[in-house]
Amino acid sequence: MNRTVKTGARAGAGVPSLPRHLARGAAGFGALAASVALWPVLGPAGLLLAPAGLYALRGCPLCWTATLLRVLTLGRAHPPCPDGRCRIPGSGSGSGTGSGSSSGGQGR
Repeated sequence: MNRTVKTGARAGAGVPSLPRHLARGAAGFGALAASVALWPVLGPAGLLLAPAGLYALRGCPLCWTATLLRVLTLGRAHPPCPDGRCRIPGSGSGSGTGSGSSSGGQGR
């Protein structure tokens, strides 16, 4: 029995495009850095940029970084399937090749 995974429009659902994600990161980290850098000039009023930065990063700088890694590795971790149906490795028809077979003491 072969298990297959369908690919299509929903395969990358929830993953932003790289340019859009980088723009959000530049705006978010820029606003956070500006809020800290403007502290000596504006005092506590400079911290008003911090919520805008967190909003651009959607709340969490670490989560933004994790999503960036997901966007960058999506093509390599899940290569596109030529016929639209991907076979999952190790879900062959049970031929038994390559797993669990003993070859009478080879390798000793």
